[in-house]
Amino acid sequence: MMKPVIPYYGSMTDCKEVPITFPPQHQDRQPGLEYLMNPQPIFDNPNYIGTGKLTGKIAIITGGDSGIGRAAAVAFAKEGADLVLVYLNENQDAKTVQDAVQKIGRRCLLLPIDLRERNAGEQIVTRTLETYGHINILINNAGVQFPQPSLEAITDQQLETTFNVNIESFFRLSRAVVPHLHSGDSIVNTTSVQANIGSSQLIDYASTKGAIVSFTRALAHNLADKGIRVNAVAPGPIWTPLQPASWSADVVKTLGADTPMKRAGQPYELAPVYVLLASDDGSYITGQTIHVNGGQTMAS
Repeated sequence: MMKPVIPYYGSMTDCKEVPITFPPQHQDRQPGLEYLMNPQPIFDNPNYIGTGKLTGKIAIITGGDSGIGRAAAVAFAKEGADLVLVYLNENQDAKTVQDAVQKIGRRCLLLPIDLRERNAGEQIVTRTLETYGHINILINNAGVQFPQPSLEAITDQQLETTFNVNIESFFRLSRAVVPHLHSGDSIVNTTSVQANIGSSQLIDYASTKGAIVSFTRALAHNLADKGIRVNAVAPGPIWTPLQPASWSADVVKTLGADTPMKRAGQPYELAPVYVLLASDDGSYITGQTIHVNGGQTMAS
């Protein structure tokens, strides 16, 4: 069996290994708390040096308190952006991101808002404009998943929650933000490898992630004449709070072992892709989905 290639991160004098396996652990709440995870997800690569790609930009990130949203927030701050982090109620995690962003020298507004509320988009836009005066980037990243053994086990309540958070909130928030975007601005949606592989225990989740891909394509076509780009990122198994909040401790222990790279990804490994799609580096990219999944292309 091929051994996993162990990447390193950190400075030349303080290189650290990226973990391959994880201690068994489970959390009994969605979408999970990062500060309870062992080991802590790696959300910042100190070797990543910003070059001003997002100077003067204002970015809204949903699910910005932890995981991929946290990593994107820190990378955006390094590139000169000011942040609005939307999250449910994970206040301790959100404060950690705010402190990291402010240490870099950028501003960070925290907005604890339930995206299932019909007027959440309007609330977010109003607070963002009151604080910063404009909006340039929207990262639709919030998500939940509730594995079930069969279609019959998925209740109407679970179905509604999964679709409300994972795709309906993307639609509503984008609808509220788009009137305030201009040529050169961008939207990035977080979908998933599940849109392609459709794991048997994630029927409703995979369905929403497929919907995000189609939403991204259609909205990109709709906004192209305005110079507003819309793209998606499709992560594979990434070490975020969603994992221990979704799966049993035994499953978490070997997260990512079934990928060709034989390991889970870390949030910092996705952040540069969000920077690419949000910045002028991605000026000729729209309607696309970029896959960051350790080579995972089909169901095992």
